[in-house]
Amino acid sequence: MEPIKPDRVLDCLGLYCPEPIFRTRLMLDEMEVAEVLEVTADDPAAEEDIRRLVARLGHEILSLESEGDNIKILIRKMK
Repeated sequence: MEPIKPDRVLDCLGLYCPEPIFRTRLMLDEMEVAEVLEVTADDPAAEEDIRRLVARLGHEILSLESEGDNIKILIRKMK
């Protein structure tokens, strides 16, 4: 299976709550339906916070990878 290529990339490394969630929300608001956003973050709260944000907004998490303190989340805008 071919890796998913994001339409937009958001680097939140070095940013702490609430900045990663705030920036993710702003970026999703700018995107078209079906576009994919890649978010990278190293805030310990970012994974759970972004999962909740995506669920609340009705979008879809396509993948979530962790490497050390860093996470990479692919989100498809659904509406």
